[in-house]
Amino acid sequence: MIRRATVVYIIILLVLAGIYYYLNNREQPDDVTVTSDSVDEVDYLISADEGVLTSIRIEAKSGESVEIARNEDKAWELIRPVETGAEQGASEAAASQVTTMHVLDTVPALELGMVGLSEPEYILTVRFNSGTERTIHVGVVTPTESGYYVQEASGGDVLIVSKSAVDSILRLLTTPPYLETPTQAAVPPSETPTP
Repeated sequence: MIRRATVVYIIILLVLAGIYYYLNNREQPDDVTVTSDSVDEVDYLISADEGVLTSIRIEAKSGESVEIARNEDKAWELIRPVETGAEQGASEAAASQVTTMHVLDTVPALELGMVGLSEPEYILTVRFNSGTERTIHVGVVTPTESGYYVQEASGGDVLIVSKSAVDSILRLLTTPPYLETPTQAAVPPSETPTP
C-alpha cells in the first residue's frame, strides 16, 4: 500500500513536470522593440547642450536684481546686488536648475498682457561659455499653479514651464548666495548692581 505522503509528492512532481514542459514548449513572442515614438521625450527650456553656464541674472519687475557669474578660476561670484564671493553650493544648485526647467505645454496664440509677458514679472538672462546668451521673460503663474508662462525675449510661442524649477531659480532674488552671513558680535554681559 502506498502512503498518502508519497501520493502527494508524486502529484506535485507531475504538476511541476507539466509546468516545465509548458514553459519550454510554448510559442515565444516576437521581440518587442521600443521606438522613440513610444517614449515621451522631455523638453527643457534651456538645454545643457548649449555649454557650461557662466552667468545667471534675474531682474524683477519690482526693481530687485541678482547676478552670479563664474570668475577666471571657474568659481561663482556674486555680482549683484553687491560684488562679493558667492556660496558655491547654492550657486551651483541654481545653475543646475536652469537646465532642468521642464516645458509642460506650448500656447501658440495668446495675448501677452493676459499672462504677464507684455511687462514681464521677471527677466532671466543666462550666458554660456560657448558665447550663447538666452533671455527669458517670465510671466504670471498659470491658473492651475503648476507652471509659469514664459517666452523668449526674441519672441515665439508662449510656453508653460514647471513652477518648482522656476521658483528655485527665483529664490536667488530673496536669498542671494552670499559667501558668509555677517554675524552679530557678542555683547559682554552688563554688571547688575546687587542691593
